Amino acid sequence: MNASKIAKDAQTPLKKFAYASTVTCSTQASAYGKCIAASYMDVRRDMCKEEFAKFAECLRTTLKRKW
Repeated sequence: MNASKIAKDAQTPLKKFAYASTVTCSTQASAYGKCIAASYMDVRRDMCKEEFAKFAECLRTTLKRKW
């Protein structure tokens, strides 16, 4: 595999998303995960809304997307 192929593969949207989720936004992802894990037996709508909003905003900012 040549260097240009490796560089191109590293820039795929899914890899960017994975990197942002696990490295760039790890603090927010961890907080959201802890919230979900703490009350996974009693799931209800918007139970971790604040944590998810922070995680989603970090992803949007990092990936420069508006979804």
